[in-house]
Amino acid sequence: MVRNPIAAGRFYPGMASALQAEIQRLVSGDTPKEEVIGIVSPHAGYPYSGLVAAATLSRVVFRQTFVILGPNHTGRGAPFSIMTQGAWRTPLGEIPIDEEMAHAILEHSDLLEEDIEAHRYEHSIEVQLPFLQYFRKDVKFVPIVLVPAERKAYKAIGESIAAAVRDRGNEVIIMASSDMTHYEPHDRATKKDARALEAILKLDEDMLLDRIEAHHITMCGFAPTASLLVAAKELGATKAELVRYQTSGDTTGDYESVVGYAGVIIK
Repeated sequence: MVRNPIAAGRFYPGMASALQAEIQRLVSGDTPKEEVIGIVSPHAGYPYSGLVAAATLSRVVFRQTFVILGPNHTGRGAPFSIMTQGAWRTPLGEIPIDEEMAHAILEHSDLLEEDIEAHRYEHSIEVQLPFLQYFRKDVKFVPIVLVPAERKAYKAIGESIAAAVRDRGNEVIIMASSDMTHYEPHDRATKKDARALEAILKLDEDMLLDRIEAHHITMCGFAPTASLLVAAKELGATKAELVRYQTSGDTTGDYESVVGYAGVIIK
């Protein structure tokens, strides 16, 4: 199966030449690169969050496979959905699913289900793919979409991913696709996001989930991020770094109602 793009022409340019030029404009070519275990990257339209995503991925020594965890915005499909075969198409070409890695994750997990419907109209993973294709032409990926659930589910999924990655010899980068606070005044959004980011930088998934609930932080990808933190620590992560943070107000000039975007690398 080849999944056709649903965000092209809306979240990012729909023509290959325009998309290539847009990513090239956003990327900093002289950024020192590091080996990482995981990444948190935003998934809004490129005019709003593209600088954050580009700055984050510019810091990374790429591996061939990315396991990308995204939130389920549509409500379609299985609660914890993975695709294990096929390819996704973007204007830059097709990007194949790493079938061996996907099957390994599925075999290690009692919660993930083979499912296409959750991915068919979900943008949170697709928006990441042109950046990956820009940096590495032969990149592969594994798409996983999660719904809000009990925290023990996030931990179990993170442990399953870590076990499969460890079997591969750690030649994988895990990405959580998430925007931060949605549609609040800039000052309030940045304060809420600072609380969530403090927990992420401490690699503390329980603190993150507690703060999401206590402070009503509308971070859409808190579930993928919690699973990422669990997996990263299982794989030896000891620290995280905030690469860039901004809000949509920095693009639009409207600070009355913003969305926050953060890029984090985990090492």
